[in-house]
Parts: sequence; structure tokens; C-alpha cells
Amino acid sequence: MRTLHVITGLGTGGAEQQLRLLLRHLPVHSDVVTLTNPGAVARGLTADGVRVTHLGMTGNRDLGALPRLTRLVREGRYDVVHTHLYRACVYGRFAARLAGVRAVVATEHSLGESQMEGRPLSAGVRALYLAGERMGRATLAVSPSVAERLARWGVPRHRVHVVPNGIDVDRFAHDPERRAATRHVLGLHRDDFVIGGVGRLVPGKRFDVVVRALAQLPDYVRLLLVGGGPEEERLRGLARELGVTRRVVFAGERPYASPSGRAGDPDLPALMSAMDLLASPSADEAFGLAVVEALAAGLPVLYVTCPAVDDLPPHLETAAVRVPGDPESFAREALRIVAARPSGRAPSPAARHYSIARSAEQHLRLYEAAMDGARSTARDPDCPIRLSETPRVRE
Repeated sequence: MRTLHVITGLGTGGAEQQLRLLLRHLPVHSDVVTLTNPGAVARGLTADGVRVTHLGMTGNRDLGALPRLTRLVREGRYDVVHTHLYRACVYGRFAARLAGVRAVVATEHSLGESQMEGRPLSAGVRALYLAGERMGRATLAVSPSVAERLARWGVPRHRVHVVPNGIDVDRFAHDPERRAATRHVLGLHRDDFVIGGVGRLVPGKRFDVVVRALAQLPDYVRLLLVGGGPEEERLRGLARELGVTRRVVFAGERPYASPSGRAGDPDLPALMSAMDLLASPSADEAFGLAVVEALAAGLPVLYVTCPAVDDLPPHLETAAVRVPGDPESFAREALRIVAARPSGRAPSPAARHYSIARSAEQHLRLYEAAMDGARSTARDPDCPIRLSETPRVRE
């Protein structure tokens, strides 16, 4: 089986790193096309032996990208085309069909209640998304919450399959030596209580809430923000305004695995080992990958919204606590955890529910079903694919 993954960009974002992790566990030949920004994840994929092609798209309306992508799909003789993120889903689905590939699937990583990848959910965005969706055979939703949103948008329910994100649980296991080394690199004292925030520094992630909460906490409580984005300068300014500049560490974008492997170049699992608590103040999440990674690291979590936690089976308890989205609530709950100073950092059983191996198995079954369906129903693109073990959106 030959698969082509089409993604909008390959910077250090959750969807991008999820793609790299997935390809490490899929037992099929996979190539990747990035429409824009061949960043850190592109370099990581290349190091893994995956062929990455940069399409050089200059903007949303660069229509010349469509024939270039169509030609690439046709020449690659791919069995399955899998698209990721809004722009890639629009262009990738049309290109695949123009190239004669009918086994086209897409993953919806980022559909929130009010936005998708930072863009408002306007009538135009919805219409273009639905037009492209009809060119595919199935849409994978990373959570039941996203599946329900897709159905409300007008995506036929039989075409939506829930395939949650996956993580490498063992990779995030707490490591005391890595914790000490990472704290040393970042200038954090061993006795500091470190609250972590992981994600793009954009308005929707609401990390300003945690900076304001920090100002209400004792001086030995520090904030470690992992990620980059346009909000960084505003957050730095807010820290200065509140007098907590020296207590906030901006670690920048970090990959799942350090390119150098050196202790002085901490990756995301090392940074989570350095934390004592994860704060997730976003009020509009499609999945909540950072929360699941924190649970794998044995961290307590404070969150406003996280479908990955809300959709867990009832028997899987977690150290994740839902809080209102105001700074006072985060400060109050953080103080409670600071006072308790939880001991032991075993991975939460809830994290293992989202194993990357399990996710890869579900992807493979869907690819096979999409190929079978494409061969048998070439004249009927609306015919559902049959995939008994991957749940579809509830009727």
C-alpha cells in the first residue's frame, strides 16, 4: 500500500507532530507533501526516512498549487491520499480526485465550537470545507466531540469515524535525571514548583489566564511555557506588567524528540519531566493532546475544556481537574496542588487509552476499507465505507 499524506505545514504543532508519530507506527509506504512551511517536523520526518515534498504554496488562493499537487499524486501512483488541516484538506481532496485516487480520507484535528485553526467558522469556510469533504470517502475525527460538530456542520454521519490521537506513553514517562538536567538548563531551582503550559502561543490558547494566575501565587511557583506564536510578545508584556517576568520561562517550540539528544537541548518529554502541574486554559479544544501527554508524564492537570478527558470510559480516572476559565480559579486549584506536593509520577491509565499503536491500527483498517470501498463503489462516492471496529459518530 502506498499512501500520501498532505498537510498544510510542518512546523512544531500538535497535528504535525502527530503525523510524524503516526508514520513511525504505520506498516505502509508513506510520503508527505507540505503545502507550506517545511519546518522542524519536516526535518524530523526526513531523518525518519520519509520523503517530504514542499509544494511552495504562497497563500490560500494560490490556485496554481492544485495542478502541481494533482501531478504529484498521479505520478506517485498512490493507493490512499490522507489530508490533514483545513487548507490541505481542501486542496488535497480535489487533487486526489483529479488524479484518479478515490480512497481519500481526511483527519479533522482542529474543529472547535467557534473556530478552526484560528479562523472563525464563517459560512464561507463551512461551504468550502463541505465541498471538499464530498471529494473524499471518510473523515476521521480526533474525538467524539469533533465528530458531533462535523455532523452538525452537515457532514453525513456515515462518513465520520472517530479515531483519537495517539501518544507514545513510554516516551513521556517521568525521569528524575532528565528532570534535574532540564531544570538546570532552564534556570529552574530544584525546589521550584513549576506550572507548565504547552501549545501554540495564540489567543485561543488563553495562556494569559495562567500568567495572571501566577501573579496570585507564591514566588517559588514558576511558569514554563512551551510553544511559539504571535502572542509571545504580548505575554511577555503582561508578565512585565504583573511583575512576574523572572518567574516565567519561554522555552519556544520543542519537538517530541531532541534532534541532538543532548541534555542541553530538552525535548517535550524532558520539559514535562521538569514540570509539577500542567495548566490548559483553552476554552475551545478539539482533543487536548498536551493534557494526555501530561497524564502520561504522571502530572496533575487543570483544564477548562478537553474532549480527550471528557470522552474517556467511566472507569478510567485521571488526575485532571476541570476548572472555570478565570485566573482566580487556576490560582486557587494550583495552591491546593502546591500544598499537597503530589509524590510519585506514574503514567495515568487514561493515557494508555490513547496509545499510538492503537491509533495506527485504526488508521490501517480505515485505509483498507477505503480502498475496498473505492474499488467496489466507484460510481457511488456517497456509499459508506464499512469499518466495524472504528466507531462512527453517534446517531
